[in-house]
Formats: sequence, C-alpha cells, structure tokens
Amino acid sequence: MRSVAVLGGGIGGLAASYYLCKSPQVTKVILLESSGRFGGWLWSTRRADGAVFEHGPRGIRPAGAVGRNTLNMVEDLGLAGEILPVTSSHVASQNRYLYVNRQLHRMPSGLSGLLRTVPPFSRPLVFSLATEMLVKKSKQDDETIHSFISRRLGQELADIAGDSLCRGVFSGDCRKLSVRSCFPPLYNAEQRRGSLTLGMLLGSGPGPAVPPGPLSQRSMKESWAQWSLRRGVESLPEAIVENLRQSGKVQLQQDAPVQHICPSTSGWTIHLEDGIVSADHIISALPAKALSSVLPSSCQPLIKELQEISMVTVAVVNLEYEGSVLPVTGFGHLVPSSEDQGLLGVAYDSVPFPQHNRPDGHTTRLTVMMGGAWFQEVFGAPEAVTEEDLLARATEAVRSHLGVTAAPSWSRVALQRDCIPQYHLGHYLRVESMRGFIKKKNLPLSLMGSCYDGVSVNDVIFSGKTAADELLGPGA
Repeated sequence: MRSVAVLGGGIGGLAASYYLCKSPQVTKVILLESSGRFGGWLWSTRRADGAVFEHGPRGIRPAGAVGRNTLNMVEDLGLAGEILPVTSSHVASQNRYLYVNRQLHRMPSGLSGLLRTVPPFSRPLVFSLATEMLVKKSKQDDETIHSFISRRLGQELADIAGDSLCRGVFSGDCRKLSVRSCFPPLYNAEQRRGSLTLGMLLGSGPGPAVPPGPLSQRSMKESWAQWSLRRGVESLPEAIVENLRQSGKVQLQQDAPVQHICPSTSGWTIHLEDGIVSADHIISALPAKALSSVLPSSCQPLIKELQEISMVTVAVVNLEYEGSVLPVTGFGHLVPSSEDQGLLGVAYDSVPFPQHNRPDGHTTRLTVMMGGAWFQEVFGAPEAVTEEDLLARATEAVRSHLGVTAAPSWSRVALQRDCIPQYHLGHYLRVESMRGFIKKKNLPLSLMGSCYDGVSVNDVIFSGKTAADELLGPGA
C-alpha cells in the first residue's frame, strides 16, 4: 500500500489520516477537504477577551472503548495539559433537566430518584425497571427507539425521556430512528440478557479492546463524565493537522472539492477542479450523499444506498449574558417534541466549563439548539431562514424557559446544514449492503464517518482507526 487518499477533512478524515501515518506500509496520504478549514463540525469561536463558544459538539465522553481511544489520541498529540475534565459528581453531571408542561423538571438520579415519583413522570421509575425484566425479548431484527422503549419501559418514558434523548443526541425523531443502530448497547442488552436492567447490571456484551493509556486511566480514577479543551474542542483537529504536517507523509489540500472518482489500473483517479490525484486506495469520510455524487456509474447499487441516508440541519445559537442568570444549575435541558418541535434543547455551557467564560467579569454562556428533523416544518427551507429569526426564537426560548428577561450581550448564529445523519429503521442492513457491494466488487474503497457507525466524536474518530486497521492490519 503506497498511497491512500482520504476524502473529507472533518474529524473523521483527520483521524483516519493520523492512524494511517503511523504505519510504515503507507508512504503517502492525500487528505482532500472541500472547504477552507479542517475540523468539520468541531468548530470553536475564541474571542479576543478569552471567551470560547462551541458551534458543534462541546463535552466529549471518556467512557467505553471509543472514549478511551480518543483520550489515547489526545495524549499522543500532547493535549493532556489542555484537558478540562467534568467529574461525575459535578453539578453539570448530576443535574439534567426536561422542559415539560412549560416547567423545568430535574431528571431523576440516584436511588432516591428511582424510588419516588418525580415529575414529569407519573410513577416511580423503579416500577418501569422492575416490570421491564418480565417483558419478552423481541424477535424483530430492528425496531424504532420509541417502539422499543414503549414496549420495555412504557409509553410515558418513550414519549418524554426517549423522545428528548433522541432530540439531544441525534436531533432526530425517535419514532423513525433505529434502536439497533442508534443505541447498540440497549439492543444488545435485550438480545443477550433478555432485559435492559440485566444488561446494565451484567453488561450487554464485549466491546472493542482498547487498552487505556495514562490519561484514560486518570479519567477513570477521577471519574470523569465528560471533558473539553482549554481553547475549545477545535484544538483537537488543529493538533491533528499539525501532527500530520510534521509527519512528512501527508499532502493536505483545502478548497479541494472532489468532482468525481474513476477506477484505474492501480486504484483510483480523483478529479479535482484544478487537477488529478492518483491513489491506491480511498478512505471516504464524506457525507453519504456527497460520496454518492462523485462515484462512477458502475457503482450504481452503492450510489442508491448512499442516497437513502438522510441528514438533518440544526441551528446552533450561542448566547452570552452579563451576570449569573440561570434559575437552576446543571448541564442543560432538553425539550420533547410534544412541547415544542422546533426547540431541541438548551445547554448551560458556563456550568460544566466556566473556564470558557470571559475571564474579566461574571457571565453566563448558553447554547440553544433548534430544528433537526423538524427544521423544514417549523422554520422553512434552511436557505430562506434568516439569522435574525433564529436569534429571536432562541432568545425567546431562554426568556420563557429560564425566565431570563435581559437581552444577551453577545450572540452568534450558526446554521449547521446537513450535520447529523439519521439512522432510520433498517440502517444496519443498508450499511451491510454497501460494504458487501464494495467487498464483492473488490473496490479499494473504505466507508467511514458519522453516516455509518455512530455520530459521536468518539465514534467518528474510532471509525477512522477501524478503517486504517482494516486496510493495513491492526497495529500496523
């Protein structure tokens, strides 16, 4: 394997390039990014006065194999000293809220929270967990998240908690999303243990083996729930880019949208606006629809499957208020679709990461997330909506949900178009079919990124590692 082209310079493409560079089998990596910056949805604004605002993911979870893998990478990149950890005992980890019936409700936590009735729920959650163990295992290969939670834990939990969770994680509709693809641990717990409760107690099956490095060991010892970086999460892609530049193996190209790719005797010919690139193998970290538009017509079955993976648009509105304005303290609140379809949730950024506040004076930073699967229905076409309208909707939500009557002292509206893939029912079959076609046709092509195997930052980074390992052999 002499040369590998990586299409897409978001965190997935950067991660794949990082892992490829570690192998002596690879002599050249060509990273092609269509926009003028690397990092994709990991995008931070650093104001001159020291304040930091995130326009995409904020806290990253350290748990599980994929969490350990990211921390191992962070350590290797020399970013361990930049970590801002949030422990599981921190108020941001303990307090998460739902906005239901025009009121904030703290989500139940701990044993006492399970044993008593906590609004907006009409009975103690312990009853749902106890009866869940008696529910028969489903024989279906897949199921929507709403159906799965309704069947195992009751409709109320599905309508409120399941709905809100899917809006928070996927900006999506739990009545369409696949439990098997979106929450594999839940699906596996039922399949292997016959119960979610038993799955939580006994484990839902083995995951990938990722040995924890010193930073990951520290996260376990100190019981981190999430972490960020001192200058924002965009520091991670920036550090990878610097690492790739120093490797001497990587040709980094920005403003280089791929026009189309054609098979060649040695692999692929990649046509750009201003030239041609050749590679033995392609790792695609492009969104599914973007890849479908550049593949040759001989890949028609693959093109068709790629076009079936839909994406949603999310408006991210960062707000800064003078003083301490929150009536409660915690991570933030989610809003079920029955309450307000357009408003997904509000993150109380100053609570988990006060280090990102403006150093000279007391402020409160909030982020309002809107749209997702409901964007078109509520706001209209993304290209037609104005920043003023989105800002007005966000500040009104902060006023009505949190009682903040003051106007924000600073704001930024980011319209993140087609940012989160939706794993609808049967997604796993579609992914199997696509990878099966590639294998059958012996195409020197790997699919990775958020459209296939998980949408979190950790999942996407791990998919880059998996693509490199499968191409070169683990630890190559």
